[in-house]
Amino acid sequence: MRFVKEYLVPRLIQYFAVIFCGITAVFLIPRFTGQDPILGVIAEIQAQGSSLDASAVRSLMESLRELYGLEGTLFEQYVAMWQRVIAFDFGPSFFQFPTPVADLLRIYLPWTIGLFVTTTVLAWALGNVIGGIAGYFSHKRWSKVFDAVVMVVRPVPHYIFGILVLILFAYVWQIFPVGGIMLGRSTVFNLNFILTIIRHSFLPALTLLILGGAIWFQQMKLLVQNVKREDFVQYAHTGGVKETRIIPRYVLRNAMLPQITQLTLALGQVFSGVLIVEMVFSYPGMGLLLYRAVTRNDYNLVMGITVLSILTITTAVLIMDLLYPLFDPRIRHR
Repeated sequence: MRFVKEYLVPRLIQYFAVIFCGITAVFLIPRFTGQDPILGVIAEIQAQGSSLDASAVRSLMESLRELYGLEGTLFEQYVAMWQRVIAFDFGPSFFQFPTPVADLLRIYLPWTIGLFVTTTVLAWALGNVIGGIAGYFSHKRWSKVFDAVVMVVRPVPHYIFGILVLILFAYVWQIFPVGGIMLGRSTVFNLNFILTIIRHSFLPALTLLILGGAIWFQQMKLLVQNVKREDFVQYAHTGGVKETRIIPRYVLRNAMLPQITQLTLALGQVFSGVLIVEMVFSYPGMGLLLYRAVTRNDYNLVMGITVLSILTITTAVLIMDLLYPLFDPRIRHR
């Protein structure tokens, strides 16, 4: 009962408050930019050579405002927006009309999850393991070599590293394709399709894995070096405890706590994707889709992606808050 009252209930209140404030902000910010997406659609139609008289333009604008939930007062639009959020129906997309936003999310989301989640988890695991061992044996020569390589790799921007990888493996050696994957509504999942996914995803995955692993490596190495100096670790050495027991149970276990939190936040950002990497490799991910939605003033698509992102990040943080006592005995004790 004490857990529910003092630990669970406050976090649930915070969870729903963050969702409410985040979705409200997503609703208000595009409408305060002063740009009317309906006028943009009319301008695109006229730019294609179509001529519309005044009555036809007014009729089309009324239909589009009703279709995209932009009719009525700001409060009426706000209420309609929450109705769409609850039903998870964000209407059609502006720049890919008449494709519904839900269909675009279903098409693009699996590609970002497959690439971003896989590389994030692998980079986290490899970076923490190698960084933890390197931090404990920081006086070793191989540890200093690893640290020097990471110091060179980590500051490199994603787009520069991605271009270097693309030139090396796609132009010089011509092992992997240059372009991205063409998405479609109907996909046959067979061996050939799986191999195609691997070939097109390898270079962006390699970029994210190396750069992400470098970040986790440095963070874990610094954490382990600090934990290594703690009194309980020194006491274990004095007591004759073997290093094979000290490293995993005394050092790495304590250093992993902030890394677990960082992993949760990193996975929550899957819906934004890594825009630069997706643009360099023409990878059809959520980051690229969000960029197109923002540049085209696509309210519905921006709303769909950001709402999904808000729900994912807040849910991930809530789950981690509830599971954190399993990793940290100090929280269980309190």
